[in-house]
Order: sequence, then structure tokens, then C-alpha cells
Amino acid sequence: MKKKKFIYILVIGSLVYFIMGCRNNNIDYYQVADFEKMQKIDAHFHYNTSDTRYIEYSVKMNFKLISVNVDAGFPIDEQLEITSTLKKLYPDDFAFIGTFPVDSFGADGFDQQTIRRIDQCLKSGASGIKVWKNIGMVLKDRDGSYVMVDNPGFKPVFEYIQTMKIPLLAHLGEPKNCWLPLEEMTMGNDRRYFEAHPQYHMYLQPEAPSYQDQIDARDNLLKQYPGLDFTGAHLASLEWSVDELSQRFESYPNMKADLTDRIGHLQYQSLTDRDKVRNFLMKYQDRLLYGSDVTINENESDYVTITTDLFKVWKDQWIFLATDSVLKVKDLEYKEVKGLKLPREVIDKIFSKNAERFFRSF
Repeated sequence: MKKKKFIYILVIGSLVYFIMGCRNNNIDYYQVADFEKMQKIDAHFHYNTSDTRYIEYSVKMNFKLISVNVDAGFPIDEQLEITSTLKKLYPDDFAFIGTFPVDSFGADGFDQQTIRRIDQCLKSGASGIKVWKNIGMVLKDRDGSYVMVDNPGFKPVFEYIQTMKIPLLAHLGEPKNCWLPLEEMTMGNDRRYFEAHPQYHMYLQPEAPSYQDQIDARDNLLKQYPGLDFTGAHLASLEWSVDELSQRFESYPNMKADLTDRIGHLQYQSLTDRDKVRNFLMKYQDRLLYGSDVTINENESDYVTITTDLFKVWKDQWIFLATDSVLKVKDLEYKEVKGLKLPREVIDKIFSKNAERFFRSF
């Protein structure tokens, strides 16, 4: 009788252990089927249309959007009008980051004018301010020299942003591939982009500041203003090396980064050292956030195609980060890349909690 009782206890104990183990696995990691269920934030989107259908679609996918205004192409006053209106219509599901123009840099009153613009954005509901790569890559002073982001002419502006504790999102520089010939670039999307936008392909413009010049200017900005609430867009233009970005995180405690349009570079690095990439994301899980960089413009009306493409971008990138599924990556010539399978807690931070904390948007 005692032997039967012992076996019974052993069987029950084993069953309980098995059930708890399965439960713990479900708690610790997401499955592919969880993609549409979990709450997510796309913290780097470009919503340049008053068509609200795409917000409605995002809500169905459990995605909130943070639209980033950019000092390029579509007029920034129209961007501000659209995004501030959408913020009022969808306060719990939509937010935006404002920006300011730099065309009058060097003119009298530039700093006061820019600060007024920043205040206008914030009063309209902006969650932060964006600076773009035209600083360092396009903007020139009266002498014809490129203006870098650490130029003293910006001092009153960045002092104001720092003092007022305004979240700053900065796209400074470009991928290192930008300074390489097309055939030597590591990513297919970089080749396509710079072939289509030769004005930003710095390999073709050797007189322009170098890649290292861009990084040094950004780093100098962080040294000058250590209190800046700073997020480096696109893995802070250090997408090619998690080691390099790690060094910056250690040097600048207030620095964060988004993964926007640079997840392919993480996939490229993971082909040779998956553990290094995974450990990087684990270590800095509180300083990274997700963004897609998808742009929807006013004149684009093919709702089905746009939402189909958007779904694929979102889901493929989520699968790479959240699971260990194998993906064939187009921008890596369809090489097979194994997902990083980050713990559920880390995925929650990268896909929602960090954006809420960094930009206080919702």
C-alpha cells in the first residue's frame, strides 16, 4: 500500500511539474499566434494622411501609433495639422512627435523662432520633438560649409529642449552603408533607397562630412547636453555594430534608441553571432523601442495593399524578435535567419512599455 501511495504521489508530482513547466513557458515567451493579441506600439510611423482607416486597422491589430513629423518633403505645417487632429480624434491610440524647420539657420532670430515652433508643437499635443538628417547632410551655412548638429548656432534650442525635459528623437547620419558603393552595401533595402535617393548617398559626395563626422557630432551633442532626453532613431546610426551602440549606451546614460528600419541589420549580425545580438537586446531592454518607419501619404488610396504590406512588416519583425522561427529575409538575399526569441517581458518593453515611458504619449 505504501509503495502504491508513493507511486501515486510521484505521478501526481510529475504531472504538476509538467503543467507548471508549460505554464511558465507560456508566461516567459510569446508564440507566433500571440502577435495580434498583445498590445503594441509602433513608435516611429509616418502618418501623412487624414484618412483614419489605417488607425482603425492598427487598433484591430492591437497597435498604437506614434507618427513622426519630418522636416522634408511633405510640408511640416500640414504634417502638424494632420497629426494634431488625429491625436484629438484618437487620444488613446495615436500620438505624434513634432519638428522644426532649419531653412533659416544662421539668420537673426532663428533660435527664438525655433523655440516658438517647439512650443506650438507641444501645445498641439506633440509627445516630443524630432531633428532630422538634413542637419549634417544637407544644411549649409552662409560659407557653404555643412552644418552639424553640435554647431553652436543650435545651442539655445538644445538648451531649451534639455531644460524643459522635452523628449528628443534624432535621426542624425545614415547607415554606414551610405558611404559605400551600392555593390558593397550589406542590405538590399539600403541599396534600393540610396539608388533611388542619390542626394543622400554620401559615397557619391566625397566633399560631404564622413560617416564618422556624423557620429562624432551626435556624440558631441550628448556630451554638451548630458540632460537631454535623447532617443537615437534607426539604432542611432550605429546599426552595423551592437558593440558600438553598447559603448554609447555606457557613455551616455540618457541615450535610448529605436529599432526603426534597422532590424535587418540586427538580422545580418545575427547570421554570424546570434547570441551577441540577443544578449545586446537583453542587456539594454529598457533603452530600446520598436518602430516600423512605414509611411502612408495623402494620395495613397490602395487600402488593401497598404494594410497587407503593413501587416507583413509588423508580423515578420515581431516574429524575429519574439520567437525562434526561421525567416527568409529578402534584404539579405533570402538568407535564413533564426529568430531571437526574447523573453515576454523584454518584448513587452520593446513593443510598448518603453515607448509609453519615453514619450508619455497615451
